[in-house]
Amino acid sequence: MVYSPVGIRSIALSLPSIKRTNDYYIEKYPDMFAQAEQKSLAKLFSLAGAAPGNEFDLEMMPYLLDPFRGSVERRLLSLDESSLTLEEQAAKDALKAANLSLDQVELMIVASVWPEQIGFGNAAFLARKLGLQGAAWNIDGACGVTPVALQTACALVRAGEYKNVLVVVSCTYSRFFDENDTLSWCIGDGAGAFVVGSLEADQGVLGTKTINTSILCDSLFSQITQDEGGNPLIRMQIDKSANKLFRETSVDLLRTCCQGAVTAAGVTLDQIDFFLFHTTSAWFASFCTRVLGIEPERTINLYPQYANVGPVITIANMYHAAQLGKIRENDLVLIYGFGAAGAASASIMRWGKVALGLDSLATINSTMKDAQNISLLSC
Repeated sequence: MVYSPVGIRSIALSLPSIKRTNDYYIEKYPDMFAQAEQKSLAKLFSLAGAAPGNEFDLEMMPYLLDPFRGSVERRLLSLDESSLTLEEQAAKDALKAANLSLDQVELMIVASVWPEQIGFGNAAFLARKLGLQGAAWNIDGACGVTPVALQTACALVRAGEYKNVLVVVSCTYSRFFDENDTLSWCIGDGAGAFVVGSLEADQGVLGTKTINTSILCDSLFSQITQDEGGNPLIRMQIDKSANKLFRETSVDLLRTCCQGAVTAAGVTLDQIDFFLFHTTSAWFASFCTRVLGIEPERTINLYPQYANVGPVITIANMYHAAQLGKIRENDLVLIYGFGAAGAASASIMRWGKVALGLDSLATINSTMKDAQNISLLSC
């Protein structure tokens, strides 16, 4: 299939104001830290008494001695921040970088993990905050939604339905996991946005492979409780089957999507200049390079700086890879994301002249430059 040149024109990130290191949890919850191997995070990521059985297990093993499973820093919402405030900032920055006004955006696609209000996605609420008059709707692919939203936006622009599509993605895990649960050690909050439109000839998305992840439907579930004021409160729980499911399915999901995407694009893995994986664990980038047989230098790992920010980590990887000069115009780039009870998807794109928005925190730029020097950004 020959694709018209449609893809990402600009990218922006929006990060919350609180940054927490591991010391915060060690000092505030010393008993929990002392018993960490009996708690939720250790149960989710362990060999469960079995011998390592695949590439996921082998790459996870070095982290089993760390109670934090490789988490170093994470950024979390303050009391006056929300998924909507992060989304609003990311959207504005992406539009500014693309040199577009709101009235030039015909469609906004929003993916929130999870929405601010129970029962409604954030799209209409974000459109109201922005003053957007065009179409706005929600899309859901769980934590694999970023490449799915990119695929959807590109298809609509190619079809001539819209000229410029703004995609906004957020993840605010801290609203759904209790701080006194060790799972909170591996999660973060953030938002990202990108503008999809026409590019130069031969640029943009060239091929995509998306599949469902119904095999992971039982790994994550929600419970509705009440807060101190009696308001509904959702808490996410990890099923005891999640450990086994993640370990046993990750290889096939990755291979199916990445091989399907390169086939659709008419290229080979060897021709890909850079890979952007869904680094929601400390070892996921190295796991992917092992499975696909590629060099570690051809990808980036931001997990130490962000922890698990769901679908936003894919946008963060794109942003910082471009910012650090790891991706340049006309490079062939593969992105891959997956989410439980949602989708797994990979896309191949020829990188265009992608404009970068300003970081929401001025300190992140120096953090990423320092990290480059101490090899935290590569596998």
